[in-house]
Amino acid sequence: MKKTDKYRTIRSVSSGFYREKGSRFISVASPLNNSDEIKPLIDSVKKEHHEARHNCYAWVTGISGENWRAYDDGEPSGTAGRPILGQIRSFGLTNVLIIVSRYFGGTLLGTGGLINAYRSAARSALENAEITVHVLRDRYELVFPYQSMNDVMRIIKEEDLKQSEHLFGMECRMTVSVNISAAERVLSRFTRVEDLKYRYIDTD
Repeated sequence: MKKTDKYRTIRSVSSGFYREKGSRFISVASPLNNSDEIKPLIDSVKKEHHEARHNCYAWVTGISGENWRAYDDGEPSGTAGRPILGQIRSFGLTNVLIIVSRYFGGTLLGTGGLINAYRSAARSALENAEITVHVLRDRYELVFPYQSMNDVMRIIKEEDLKQSEHLFGMECRMTVSVNISAAERVLSRFTRVEDLKYRYIDTD
């Protein structure tokens, strides 16, 4: 199966607002670098909106959006977290957390009204966000003799690889970044270079 090396997310924190029959729905969308950020972000919003009746949220993580959660925080099941999650999916995003804080206005909205309100508040935050496409790259350290330099540089040029951390001498060292979808092909080419060795560093 071909690897996915791109995903859509938001560049920075954005906010939104929706009002329905006196109830105010204040939304915050945050980009996520890792799952460890989720709880602190939720706790921060709950502290800021401690007088809100509900702080409902949904998040999606993973390159293909395979990890997710939707939370209703006391609202009728399926009326808050799921509509928020639906907007993240609708925008084709991942690595995003949206929290919607509801200040009750005194009038019950009913199931349909709640679904629309939470959906609209989440959409408002995403409409105010800057969408960005993140390209995932594997980084490798190459070690090779100086006489193989031309072969290495030819592959780097033909594959349009990003390079950094050069150290040239009788033994050369170089770090290259490879789109993960192309990594298998590129590494296969490097293995055919005389006396070249490579080491995986990380994925960015």
